[in-house]
Amino acid sequence: MADERNNEIEETKIQGVSGPITGWLDGHTILVGLMAYPIRHTMSPTMHNNAFAKLGLNGAYLCFEIDNEKLPGAIDAIRTLDMRGSNVSMPNKKKVIPYLDKLDKTSQMCDAVNTIVNEHGVLTGYTTDGMGWLRALKKDGQDVKGKVITLAGAGGAATPIAVTASLEGAKEIRIFNLDDDKWAQAVKNVETINKETDCVASVHHLEDKEDFKKSIAESDIYCDATSVGMNPLQDQTLVEDPSWFHEDMVVSDTVYAPRKTKLMEVAEKAGVKHIYNGIGMMIEQGAAAFKLWTGKEMPTDYIQEIMDADK
Repeated sequence: MADERNNEIEETKIQGVSGPITGWLDGHTILVGLMAYPIRHTMSPTMHNNAFAKLGLNGAYLCFEIDNEKLPGAIDAIRTLDMRGSNVSMPNKKKVIPYLDKLDKTSQMCDAVNTIVNEHGVLTGYTTDGMGWLRALKKDGQDVKGKVITLAGAGGAATPIAVTASLEGAKEIRIFNLDDDKWAQAVKNVETINKETDCVASVHHLEDKEDFKKSIAESDIYCDATSVGMNPLQDQTLVEDPSWFHEDMVVSDTVYAPRKTKLMEVAEKAGVKHIYNGIGMMIEQGAAAFKLWTGKEMPTDYIQEIMDADK
């Protein structure tokens, strides 16, 4: 009779050796991965494989360059190969949903998935991006509960941030977006949040600078979840005037390359006490996925040191 293999990631046990074993692969190694296109720039393998090694877990994280056309076969492979699961990134976050068996609440509200967990052939989709942003703030003593948030953007980072903040007790979220291809998503996000949570959400035109300025002044948290500040826009920011900020607020940028964005420089000039780039969000969203796959906490301080050394 065939040996039934458990797809849980177990601690590595090798006779005569104790502690993490970097690069060890054997017949019991459990596979997780990332499916996206393009993919070669990702830092996820560095993060997860170092976490496996640090904790002595017999798992491996690999990248698979998968676009929408290859996605159905790739999802079948998760079941066929008994993978523990996979991360999913662009352009697959929405397209993957019909191929899954279940979705958590956040993924339902976002209509997107970035993490798949395989429980003996049953695939459940989760969205950890928003939780990553939230956990990065909480790690520094900041919280969204009861807070007013001005959020720029309605794309792949902004949507889960808005949804997760609303589920975690934010008082009000004001979403600002250009009247472009993401405007409809901004409207949908507001409708979903107002229907599914007690948070009050509203959508605003980013072109209305006076409204934007007034909203930031009235907010506890300002988050830029657009690509402004990232190459090739690294010399730009949606807020150029330090007077728009007040020192007791939180200013958060989801961009992590460069580590200090133009927005962060403006916030520093304003004397803002709590300023964050996107590296914490990136690590913590990975940590949330890691916990779903392994049941263990990722050693995020250790991973942060590795990421900082690699910048």
